[in-house]
Amino acid sequence: MEAQPGDTRPQKRVKLDTDQADLTTLSPDQAGASSTMVKNLTMDDSAKECEVGITAFVDGSRSLFQGILKKRYTDFMVNEILPGGDVLHLRSMSAKGLQVQASHNNGAEATVQGVLENVGHEAVASEPPMAQRESKETRILGKAKSLDDSKEDDTGIQNPEISADDRVKLLEYFNEQIVAQMISLYESILRNPSKKSREYSTVRTPFTSDRSLRSKIHQEIRRIFHSKIDSTTDNEGILALTATASSSNKNRNRGWTKPNEKPSRPGKLSWLDRGGEYLHFTLYKENKDTLEVISYLTKQLKTNNKTFQFAGTKDRRAVTVQRASAYRIEAERLAALNRSLRYAAVGDFEYQKHGLELGDLTGNEFVVTLRECHLGESTSEQSTAERKAAIHSYLLRSLHELHEHGFLNYYGLQRFGTFATRTDVVGLKILKDDFKGACDAILEFSPVALNKSQTPDNGVLVSQDDRSRAEGINIWRTTGRINDALDKIPRKFSAETALIRHLGKRPQDYLGALLGIQRNLRLMYVHAYQSFVWNLAVGERWRLFGGVVVEGDLVLVHEHREKQIAEEPPKETVDADGEVVIEPSGDDRAYDLDDRFERARALSAAEVDSGQYSIFDIVLPLPGFDVVYPANASGEWYKTFMASEAGGQLDPYNMRRKQKDFSLSGGYRKVLARIGETFEVSVHEYGDRDGDKQFVETDMERIQREKRALQQEEPSETAANEGPSQTPTKDVAVAAEHQDQQPLHGADAKDSDNNGEIPENPTPLPQSSPTLKLAAVLKFQLGSSQYATMALRELSNGGIQAYKAEFTGGR
Repeated sequence: MEAQPGDTRPQKRVKLDTDQADLTTLSPDQAGASSTMVKNLTMDDSAKECEVGITAFVDGSRSLFQGILKKRYTDFMVNEILPGGDVLHLRSMSAKGLQVQASHNNGAEATVQGVLENVGHEAVASEPPMAQRESKETRILGKAKSLDDSKEDDTGIQNPEISADDRVKLLEYFNEQIVAQMISLYESILRNPSKKSREYSTVRTPFTSDRSLRSKIHQEIRRIFHSKIDSTTDNEGILALTATASSSNKNRNRGWTKPNEKPSRPGKLSWLDRGGEYLHFTLYKENKDTLEVISYLTKQLKTNNKTFQFAGTKDRRAVTVQRASAYRIEAERLAALNRSLRYAAVGDFEYQKHGLELGDLTGNEFVVTLRECHLGESTSEQSTAERKAAIHSYLLRSLHELHEHGFLNYYGLQRFGTFATRTDVVGLKILKDDFKGACDAILEFSPVALNKSQTPDNGVLVSQDDRSRAEGINIWRTTGRINDALDKIPRKFSAETALIRHLGKRPQDYLGALLGIQRNLRLMYVHAYQSFVWNLAVGERWRLFGGVVVEGDLVLVHEHREKQIAEEPPKETVDADGEVVIEPSGDDRAYDLDDRFERARALSAAEVDSGQYSIFDIVLPLPGFDVVYPANASGEWYKTFMASEAGGQLDPYNMRRKQKDFSLSGGYRKVLARIGETFEVSVHEYGDRDGDKQFVETDMERIQREKRALQQEEPSETAANEGPSQTPTKDVAVAAEHQDQQPLHGADAKDSDNNGEIPENPTPLPQSSPTLKLAAVLKFQLGSSQYATMALRELSNGGIQAYKAEFTGGR
């Protein structure tokens, strides 16, 4: 992967907050004192957490555990957990073998040959050594043989009938009527494969907003109906089931070839022959936003952001691995971008008939390194071994408690942005129709960023990206020169770019400017306001009732339908004609289809006394027009707070707005979250000579190591067959760590100056007595939309703080 000039970035990144902005208004003496204060507070997130409602603990009596989080971005690794439960890792960055694997010959041998070619060429990281590869090939061949021997109908589908188990699975999600309609649609598609998609009926049913459940349902529909039925969600949240275009009208779709027509691209397979119009791939990134990488890919491929889909965004200051999809993009074109991508990579390509959707994941696995760990009860008299054992014991016990008792499911600080104006403040302005105020808030910057002469001795030296952002906005505000401003602002600040481009042409059209921001980004602002209210609400509910389930608490209907108690006998009422009407209750009730998913109801006193519900069942609403609020004191709090000045003087029951994207229907979120039942802990010693040693290998480092090992085992064969490398060089991998400015020496060297190159004769460190520090590495899993930082906050009783560099160097 070669460096490309458009992707330079600072060696460290410091976000500017209001404390830093105030430095410009102080005298030199005051500025010096204030700078010292900023340095002393660089690791304190407690004040920011309080601002967004993060205040309570499930177990506030826990011992204080101190540690530094994200001192290097490799200290925070996030890997998606796929719907099947597998943890995603980057395996291969080559597109070789895909066309063979998807060959239209329909023979199992071609499929196997494609798989084996890919394995042999890339030496995939997860594959066993050469000695073990034969057995794996045998298993693949055996599986291919069994597929070849299996019975297929004339549509090419094995076992077209819906099994009893699959029918039961469908009934878990839909009622009998909907399941019958789905099966009828499927049978109609099999009977009439030549019909167009629009000629089949469409099955519609209300759908859940629970991302993990929604993803699971989509996957099951594709599996059960062999991708003959396409499941999509419309703007009203309704699940629409239709015949897939490929099964009903293969030859008329753009890009498909007719039976007697030559392929539109000579020598190329059609999208159907490849396996589908959507290219699924693994996206690996280091210290970058998901949208930042996607933006670069779209620019290089000369397409737009709508081409790409992914299941969820990932942390910036981290090493993350996630699945993404691209519409009608060839794997070879995307793989070729590995040469120019910096601090990112794409790989593990596979063509599919469907793209990814938000929520198409089960959760995330976190591997977190905490540095300079101290346990509150430890003393200076303890030896390193004693401290190490105490920390290991504490962390194991605490992780077990996080699984058993959980933690308050707060939205973390990253939900609310990193600049002076929080995203929820912008969202509140939008909800109050103050579109000018919202635009001004997004374009706000710190005056410190314009002062290029600052040094670490008299202030905070800001990152080049923050400085360029401030300069660009300032140019536009003072001169009105749109192009000059846009040339300055880095492309990752897409919201600022969209506002300046629109307001430069239509200065008073603030609503139009906001609508010009990428949709998922502009939705983030109003959703952040919902998150802010929810954080405060869960803190209030915990203060009122703690972990006790009380009357009026909300539970999700679809999760507890079998538990509902019929408390009262049927009531007799009279209709307009004087006839007695018997109202059903309990199990006699015919539930509205709208109640099938993501509907909540309040618990009665009898249900609370039954003991069937725990605190892990309780949800609280995010404000919206389509939710119910708790029928107790915590529900009254919503009305009181949102009507106050701090809450924006809004009505929680009136969240509709003229603009559809700003009209909030609401949702529900569990009060408590818990980590998965499996977790790991290890504690390491390191000294001053080690610098900030890296304890966990990234996927990119593993691929590089295994590639070097393969080259040593088979030098002649590799040299003959490899060709130009599509994997990053060792120097680039080293450069990826350079931005953290943590120089190591000797065999463990990872960071250096000189643009990431390690000098031949590094200057030795002065001899001094070693000071041993302790670092802890934790591995655990969380569900989607749950924050690892909030789990760590509970684990440490607030002692773990995110690292913030004292200053940043710019290039």
